Amino acid sequence: MMRRSKLEMYIDILKVLAHRGPLKLTHIMYKANVNCSVLKQYLDFLIKQSLVEERTAGKRRVVYAITQRGITVLKHFRELKQVLPIVEEPRNRMPVPY
Repeated sequence: MMRRSKLEMYIDILKVLAHRGPLKLTHIMYKANVNCSVLKQYLDFLIKQSLVEERTAGKRRVVYAITQRGITVLKHFRELKQVLPIVEEPRNRMPVPY
């Protein structure tokens, strides 16, 4: 199986939250198939971009929810993928001389 790019991981997390959210950290971990430390970094980034927000549910339970802006980004990404299938370039290829 190919490794997912960072962009694909962000999109997968947003998709999970759009369809199943708000969710606890562990639930996102299983559904998006990301390990905990990586997920925390990605969620931090998504929160900084206002695509995801932290909410408190009950006394101390923190859940994560996609924002309206996150839904918009997901929609644009879907449209972009239809027009322009995104293929990641292998990282270690030599640059093509022009």
